[in-house]
Amino acid sequence: MTDQASFKSARAAARKKKSGGTDWWAEFKSIALLLLAVLSFHSFIAKPFYIPSESMMPGLLVGDRLVVTKYAYGWSYVSPTIPNPAAIFRNVVLRSPPEAWGITLPFMQGRIWGKMPERGDIVIATPRHSNEDYIKRVIGLPGDLLELRDGVVILNGVPVRQEMLPPMRIPVDANSPCDPRQFPGALQIDPDGSSVCVLPVKRETLPNGRYYTIIDMGPREIDWYPPTRIPEGHVFLMGDNRDNSADSRVPLEQMGLGGAIPWETIGGRAEFITFSLNGTTRLNPLTWLGGFRSGRAGTSLHPKEGAASTAP
Repeated sequence: MTDQASFKSARAAARKKKSGGTDWWAEFKSIALLLLAVLSFHSFIAKPFYIPSESMMPGLLVGDRLVVTKYAYGWSYVSPTIPNPAAIFRNVVLRSPPEAWGITLPFMQGRIWGKMPERGDIVIATPRHSNEDYIKRVIGLPGDLLELRDGVVILNGVPVRQEMLPPMRIPVDANSPCDPRQFPGALQIDPDGSSVCVLPVKRETLPNGRYYTIIDMGPREIDWYPPTRIPEGHVFLMGDNRDNSADSRVPLEQMGLGGAIPWETIGGRAEFITFSLNGTTRLNPLTWLGGFRSGRAGTSLHPKEGAASTAP
């Protein structure tokens, strides 16, 4: 066989091998680059967030999906999204109890291009004692003297204004069952047979004029908090469902935040609701359309603003 014939034969064999096989290395690189791009976006720009508890009712319901921006306050050690494959495998495949799907880096002081949150912002925080994300509202800032008396926030000696509103009626569904342990006596059956949760609510207005709605079911132990000076570089967080929120008022032993937390533990700011599920969706696609709550998509999570209150 001549050299030219040998060359043509080798080239034809190479083409056949290339067309008949899979370049697994190229496939792996493509998947790795896509995963890197997604994780980078989640780490530095924005990420989705799922509401798992009632602590931020009435504004946020279990089943709400949100967009959280990661750049609003700069970046810290909690910003990177690092998946935990073992936790994902246990939750998805083994159906083990829910746990965080991410890994949090060791605590590091400071933020890159850091900016302190504003009063009233809804933030995502990953406290130093946990890998779980908490979603709460910023109430106290560094240097504030904060106190609670019978459910009223006292900032620097001046009560934060609260105004009673008409009761709020929230439709009952699988994700919002109006649990009598949290909302005793709130479940109501309307004449048409539908169930609603009728909740006592108040408008709370912070010193900067930002206001929002809170639930107050009556006297509770966490309605009282002693006068405390918030340290430099820390913020005091509270849930809007004031009687059912593991926030800065609640000790660590009770799954709370145990006081003001370092601003480095804040991972982002909640911006708006993308969609909301009522808890009836299953793997069957026929259940998907009926599983969406109407009227919640696009709802802004920034507090409304009015005239500043008399508090400093």
